[in-house]
Amino acid sequence: MKKYVGFVGWRGTVGTVLIQRMLKEKDFKNINPIFFSTSQIGKKNLFIQDIYPYYIKDAYNILDLKKMDIIITCQGTEYTEKVYFELRSQNWKGYWIDAASSLRMNKDSILVLDPVNNVLIEESIKKGVKTFVGSNCTVSLMLLALGGLFSKNLIEWITVHTYQAASGSGAKSMLELLQQTGIVFNNISSLIVNSHVLEIEKKVNSTIQSANFPIENFKAPLAYSLIPWIDKKMKNGQSKEEWKVQSETNKILSRTDNPIRLDATCVRISSLRCHSQSFTIKLKKDISISEIEDILSSHNPWVKVIPNTIKDTLRYLNPIAVTGTLNIPIGRLRKLTIGSKYLSAFTVGDQLLWGAAEPIRRMLHFLIK
Repeated sequence: MKKYVGFVGWRGTVGTVLIQRMLKEKDFKNINPIFFSTSQIGKKNLFIQDIYPYYIKDAYNILDLKKMDIIITCQGTEYTEKVYFELRSQNWKGYWIDAASSLRMNKDSILVLDPVNNVLIEESIKKGVKTFVGSNCTVSLMLLALGGLFSKNLIEWITVHTYQAASGSGAKSMLELLQQTGIVFNNISSLIVNSHVLEIEKKVNSTIQSANFPIENFKAPLAYSLIPWIDKKMKNGQSKEEWKVQSETNKILSRTDNPIRLDATCVRISSLRCHSQSFTIKLKKDISISEIEDILSSHNPWVKVIPNTIKDTLRYLNPIAVTGTLNIPIGRLRKLTIGSKYLSAFTVGDQLLWGAAEPIRRMLHFLIK
């Protein structure tokens, strides 16, 4: 019998990408989908009416939620903290699949990225684990890109610099970036043809620094700029986004007792979609670049090694080339001058696909197959 699967948060950016992927892969034919909402209760589901031509249910109705075999939520941390523990306290035994961060480090939850930890996922299901959570977007994208080196235990430590798109902060932030860009262009468009570029730059700067420039979501201008801080501050001076890199990576790899050392500097940039990452890696042994390329490219079908040439780098190793695809290109592979065990690499991945929606879509397959 088909399982009843409840969807919450399916109208947001991650939820929309999830539904689009499920439609493309014809996943709905294998389940009985039930759609819940915190704001559209009682309305017709016009988004996918041919699949679910019924009225949308209340996402806070515990009695209706308890009827689900599986709940998938992309609604966010606040919803999870209000509903998840209430459901469990009422002895709900269903599977909870979550895109939010709230439950990631709970001892009773498993972080899911099946090209990397499919054995752990299958073993956890057999053991009766009921809570599965998508990991931090940059962590997932890093592990897919560098999966071959991790699987062969070749990494001693990594320091990573992430360049994260507005999409990582949600739909409102993406719209705010567009609004910022539009305001700047409107203020300087008449100057472009006949004015000196430094005069234009001065106008751009004064526009961005004006008191009424929209920064409600980012708390600082992002258009034509960057923000070297993401999430709240930790006691050791890291941002929480940087803290996640080591903690979540080692949980996915089942290495919390013997962790690989990782650290990060996380930066928000004015790309709409796709996160980029620059790695400095110390390897445990000296191996050639050609061997490294073979190890990386053979790990999973999505990673694509990009030759370290100007032409290939410009064409394939950027957010515009990757947006809307499952490809994980990795390039700029070279040994550093400080030693033959030190490797530099650069990767890009779609934050809304492999960074968010795809791992939880694939987790659903483990539970219904």
